[in-house]
Amino acid sequence: MRGHIRRRGSRWEYNVDVGPAAAQRCQDCTRRFWIERKPLEVCPKCGGQLVETEERRRAIKGGFATQKEAQAAMNKIITAVEEARYVAPSSLNLREYLLKEWLPAIKATVRPTTYASYKMLAEQHIVPTLGSTKLQRLTPAAINALYGKLLESGRIKGTGGLSVASVRRVHAVLHRALRDAVRWGYLQASPADGADPPKQSAGHAERPVWDREQLLAFLASVKEDRLYALWRLLAMTGCRRGEALGLRWDDIDMEAGTITIRRSLGMVEGRLSVSSPKTKRGNRTIALDPATLEALKAHAAHQADERQEWDDAWVDSGYVFVREDGSELYPSAISKAFRDLAKAAALPRIPLHSLRHSYATLAISSGANPRIVSARLGHSTVALTLDIYSHVLPQADAEAANQIAAVLEGGD
Repeated sequence: MRGHIRRRGSRWEYNVDVGPAAAQRCQDCTRRFWIERKPLEVCPKCGGQLVETEERRRAIKGGFATQKEAQAAMNKIITAVEEARYVAPSSLNLREYLLKEWLPAIKATVRPTTYASYKMLAEQHIVPTLGSTKLQRLTPAAINALYGKLLESGRIKGTGGLSVASVRRVHAVLHRALRDAVRWGYLQASPADGADPPKQSAGHAERPVWDREQLLAFLASVKEDRLYALWRLLAMTGCRRGEALGLRWDDIDMEAGTITIRRSLGMVEGRLSVSSPKTKRGNRTIALDPATLEALKAHAAHQADERQEWDDAWVDSGYVFVREDGSELYPSAISKAFRDLAKAAALPRIPLHSLRHSYATLAISSGANPRIVSARLGHSTVALTLDIYSHVLPQADAEAANQIAAVLEGGD
């Protein structure tokens, strides 16, 4: 018989055979211990030697007020066993699962920067509040309470709450981690599926950008800067900071006037790390305008002079944009240099990444094909590009209407 029900005092209890399971038995005290994640080294009761075995496991639960309630609960267990959905009880808490099971398991499957982001979000925003909660007792309500707390007072530095976008990133980490917990047999269903992350406002918030005159003023002000070619490349191609810093000389085709994005240079846990582009379409070849190509040629000549000056002390990193001794540039140093140069030029303060948004905004508003702009940016889809820069489209649409009218009415 797979299971049975019996009365215990004034309450009812079910007892179900859920099949074989890995276990350990102590050779001294004969106690049995189910293997949940990894085998024990010695018996936690008497310190005796343990041997691994396989034994029939039973699910036992009491406290039901009536025989009918116990029967219904037992039927659910039997059905789950027959459909291979049964999950044995576990004492694993969320902290142990995220930090010791999940993160180490996925480390080799994601980009280093993605792993670092997952680890930071788990350690700083999930574990402090829910870490001690047993994985199998985690509820959608508890997850929703976490989101509310993060929105109200989730900042690690200073006071105040996290943005909606940041809390949604926390949700994305929990959702993936708990989905994997279901696949790995720790949970029957993911409580994150029933949680309600805060709603993102429709579309993307407009990014701070420079207009055409401001962008040209910046490029004019940095004409004599050692890294002028970098600033111009960022402004005229919309590539990401890490993609520009990851460029090697063999990624540039001077004759064809193109660069090929193959990698990104960034920081992971305080160290420089090379990773693949953010999306599949991130691996791309971008055409350069003549002035940007000339700037790169001048940069190559200047780097050759620096290499000669440093002689044996030169670090042959192979990157296009490097420090004076040839070693890699740190992304944070480039962002700081950009802020200082923009301030010196008396221009509105924007983050370095907004050079990318400035490029895209100007390109789309000038009538460039969104499909081409999307490809140059390395976005995963054209729809993403249109969604991010939707605020530009009304102006572009009005210009297109006027252009079409001019063609039709002045066709003769």
